[in-house]
Amino acid sequence: MPDSSPNPLVVAVVGATGAVGRTMTQVLLEKQLPITELRLLASARSAGRTVTVAGTDYTVGLATPEAFEGVDIALFSAGGGTSKELAPEAAKRGCTVIDNSSAWRMDPDVPLVVSQVNPDDLAWHEGIIANPNCSTMQLMPPLMALRDAVGIERIIVDTYQSVAGTGHKAIVELEEQVKAHAEGREKVANVYPHPIAFNALPHIDVFLDNGYTKEEWKVVTESRKILHLPELRVSCTAVRVPVFISHSEAVHVETRDPITPAEAREVFGRVKGVVVQDDPSANLYPLATEAAGSDEVYVGRVRQDPSIDGNRGLAFWVVSDNLRKGAASNAVEIAEALIERGWVRKASERQPVWAGGRTA
Repeated sequence: MPDSSPNPLVVAVVGATGAVGRTMTQVLLEKQLPITELRLLASARSAGRTVTVAGTDYTVGLATPEAFEGVDIALFSAGGGTSKELAPEAAKRGCTVIDNSSAWRMDPDVPLVVSQVNPDDLAWHEGIIANPNCSTMQLMPPLMALRDAVGIERIIVDTYQSVAGTGHKAIVELEEQVKAHAEGREKVANVYPHPIAFNALPHIDVFLDNGYTKEEWKVVTESRKILHLPELRVSCTAVRVPVFISHSEAVHVETRDPITPAEAREVFGRVKGVVVQDDPSANLYPLATEAAGSDEVYVGRVRQDPSIDGNRGLAFWVVSDNLRKGAASNAVEIAEALIERGWVRKASERQPVWAGGRTA
């Protein structure tokens, strides 16, 4: 991998006008990375707009292959089609791409990384790094802790996902449906197949031939890749709920060796970025509303699963902000890891690294 450079970097955000892209820009500014130039890019539909982040106005440029000349790191959040088209072009120009879409996640030549779980996988990137799905992302730190402590045999997870995962239009639609309900008007659904207000929809993304949705299957396949457990047994049910920001998950894990809830809380608490909130007697447990705006993963309701013999079953509750840790913050943390480990160098010193011809 390339040597570290102490010089500031040129960083681009692709899809800068979207909810995740705006959050990526905000997190980049918050974390004060050594950036000498920040390029905000988007499609022709959004190019030319002015985006205000943390009190600073930025003019959004057009995302073209040429826009990545001289760029050291590019954070992509513009959909799989854009990533398929432009990520190889950016990498061809020596840029390191951190992509938030599903386009590259299961490519065997592309690392799929959660910053505090498998950062060493960054060592074998060839120009493109994949950011996991938001519902997978928050699940990985506590599962890594259990994998390392007692081993994992099986996972069952039910997700309760906020409308922010769909985008700004879904947030607006939920607001409008709540107002319609209060005023006695019909709730109109355009973003989802049914009204989301005061409802729960067991339908996120498209249905596959096996009866799972694509969102559910992402949790299965991505968990195996990130945890380096290709045979891990995983089942998921993904549900959209009328929450604005933050995803919640009910997790049941069968471990290889016995573990008590107290021991589990201890191993969870040792993971960077994981906060244990678990005192039911004081009504203390992770809440979506309190996780919003945070980069942490919150874990609570840790208890023994009596359906599994030998103290090898755990049940717990996981909550995290899907726009921040679930997408933007993890991407920025990956960039930080690349910089800290000396795996980024200036554009003028780099050679193209993208070989081309890959498929997802």
